[in-house]
Formats: sequence, structure tokens, C-alpha cells
Amino acid sequence: MNGGSLRLRLLAGTLAWVLAVIALAGWGLRALFQEHITLQLQSQLVLQLDHLSAAVDWKSGVGVAIGSAPADPRLDEPLSGLYWQVDRLGAAPAAGIARSRSLWDQVLALPPPPVTYPADGYRVLDLHDAQGRALKAVARVVQLPEEDAPPLRLVVAGDPALLAEPLQRFTRLLLIALGILAAGLAVAVVVQLHLTLRPLERLRAHLAAVRGGTAARLEGRFPQELQPLVHEFNHVLQENADMVQRARTQAGNLAHAVHTPLSILANAAAQDGSPLAQLVTEQVARARRQVDYHLARARAAAAVRATGLATPVLPPLRALVRTMQRLHSARGLSFEIAAGATDTAFRGEEQDLYELMGNLIDNAGKWARTRVLVDVRQQGDELRITVDDDGPGIPAEERERMFERGVQLDEERPGSGLGLDIVRGLAQTYGGSVRAEASPLGGARLELRLPAAAEA
Repeated sequence: MNGGSLRLRLLAGTLAWVLAVIALAGWGLRALFQEHITLQLQSQLVLQLDHLSAAVDWKSGVGVAIGSAPADPRLDEPLSGLYWQVDRLGAAPAAGIARSRSLWDQVLALPPPPVTYPADGYRVLDLHDAQGRALKAVARVVQLPEEDAPPLRLVVAGDPALLAEPLQRFTRLLLIALGILAAGLAVAVVVQLHLTLRPLERLRAHLAAVRGGTAARLEGRFPQELQPLVHEFNHVLQENADMVQRARTQAGNLAHAVHTPLSILANAAAQDGSPLAQLVTEQVARARRQVDYHLARARAAAAVRATGLATPVLPPLRALVRTMQRLHSARGLSFEIAAGATDTAFRGEEQDLYELMGNLIDNAGKWARTRVLVDVRQQGDELRITVDDDGPGIPAEERERMFERGVQLDEERPGSGLGLDIVRGLAQTYGGSVRAEASPLGGARLELRLPAAAEA
């Protein structure tokens, strides 16, 4: 079984086993009780047989005489299910020379007597009456002291149906008791599973906190069986954090190593007014932009592999809006954040969020006439950030080309044509996207989609 709920699988397996054991126990208890009442019936028959043995007598010329017969009222009720009978053995055998009133006009058919009887003085027989009903019987052969008294066989028989009513009553009570026991065990199993799986729920909550960025590692005490897993996971988290830190350090070292000679070249070229110096200045500026672009991509790739990143969106967005407001103050532009903007978090580095949003808002400010509106919404595990302006807009055929490296739709406006390409590259590195469309304000809308930080 590779899928489904572990809780349901454990619950189903445990309850099935509990029900099987209870059913087996019920069957065994019923069988034991049935054997018990069968032996009890046999004991009652032996007791009646002893009474009959004490009451039987032989009178010469008259035959067998029964003195004080067993006093069970069922022996006087016709076909009651409890019977006794006396048979004559010897030279002139005869069946039923004396019998209880409950036999009425019937005579029990018995097999020939054995040569010897057991030490307890009676045999247990399985008989049938005239209607074919099974009977449980005990028989004994006695020899009275009178000279002419023949051997007599005394039989007391009972209908096993007499056991049905107590057996049914016991079965009913047993089913009720086992049902209550099964319900109690089911509740105990559910509670036990809840208590047993509670550490897994806590582990899931801690994992969600790590993924959501509110915790750097799994903290807390867990059962002995889960503790090795927690240690291993924390070790993986630490290795991952170390890897990201090394990537950041190497990126910073590379930036420093490249920017230093570029600065030297730029300073040297600035002191010379020759065409060569001008060319060097242009190429150094271009190289710096290329270095910044690729370092941003490398930093973002390292951040994507990191666990637990969560950067709030609104604080950096407010800072950028204030910065852009001052930067474009000469044109009187209004930079606003939508009133219903969601206070959520981006699953990535803060500086990358600044890079993405700064380029988009700055681009909108270049084209806007009076207003730039920024909105943030979370849709599932994705952030949807829109930047609208009330400028001239972008023709549909140009909306894809504007994200290409070095492309400027208006050469008269400042810029290098790399900002939107950087935005697209960073967004794709994080598994997101950026696109342009018409804005409700009348100009262009740039829509950026990024992964949202998981909630703890």
C-alpha cells in the first residue's frame, strides 16, 4: 500500500484484528458455556438416576415397584423432555416395564447393555424418542437382592432442547457484553492512534514552519523513533544553508574581483578624451551591467535551493514607492500602493525582490503621465504583483519584444534596455513569470508572478 492515510490504515488493521479476536472469543465462550450446561444436564440426569435407583424395588409375583420416584414435576408432564424408564434384562427381557408419566405411551429404544459398566456405575447414551428427537440419557444396571429379581436397567433421559433457552439467553448477554467491549476497544484504538500520531502532526507543523521561513531548523523533543529523522533533516538544512552562504560569498567575491579592475579601467579612461578612452568607458559600463545581471541570476539560483526563505512584500514595496516618488518628483508623478494589497511574503531573497520591483516601478515611472499604481495579491502558492501606469500604453505586438535584452521601445527615454530582461530572468529563476498587458488606467500593466512563502 503506497498511498492513502496512515491513520486509516492503522485504524482499519487494528479494528479488523480486534473484531476478529472478539468474534473468536465469543465463539469460544459460547462453546464453553454450551459444554458446561451439557455437563450440567448430564449431572442432573445422574442425580435423577440415583433417586430412581433408590426408589426401585422388586416384589415376588408382582414385579418391579417404584417407591418414592424422583419428584421433578416434568416427569409427570407428558412429553416434557425429561423421562425415566426401567427395563428387565436376563432370561425374559422386556423394555419399559416401568416408566415415567412423561413418556406417556412411548418406550425408549435402548441398545443392548454392555458386559461391564464404568467405575462410576453408569453409561452416557445418545438416544431418540418416537418422534425422532435426540435425547441425552444415562443408564445403569442394578441387581436387587430378592432371589427371583432379574437384572434391571434404569434409564433417565433428557431432551437437549432443554438447553436451548439458557444457551440463547447466554448468547444474547454475551453479544451485548462483547459489543460493549468492541465499542470500548474501538474508542481506545482511536485515542491511542491519536496519541501515537500526534508527534507526526507536530513534526508536520515544524516542517511547515521551516518551509514558511519562520524557523531555521526543527526544534523540540520528539519520540525516540522520530528523533533520528529530525537530526538528519536538521543536518540537511544546515548543509543547505552552508551551501547558499558559500554561493553568496563567492558571488560577492566575484563581484569585488571584477569591479575592481573595471573601476581602474573606467578611471583611466575618464582621464583621456580620445575615442579609444570613450570606447573603453562604454564597454566598462556595459561589462558592469553584465556582471550585475549574472550575479543577480546566480544569487537567485542559490536562493531558490534554500529552504525557509520568506521576505515580506509590503515593506520593501513601500520603500521603493517612496524612493520613486523622490526620483520622479520633477514630473509630479504619484506612486501608490493599492488599498487592498495583500500583506504576504515572497519565497526568495529580499534584494532580489528589490531588484524585481525596482525595475518594474521605475519602468512604469518612465512612461506614466501622472500616476503609477502597484497591487499585490496572493493566489494559492503564488504572488501576483501588478504595476499599472496611465501612460500611452504598449502595442500588443511589442509586449513580448520589450523584455528582450537591450531593447528600448523609445530610444529618447533614459535606460539601457536591460532592466526588464533582468526582471524576466530573475522571475524565471524563481519559477515565476512576467508579462505586459493593457492597464485599466489606460497605459500598460506589468504583471509579475512569483512563488509565495508557505504559511507556517
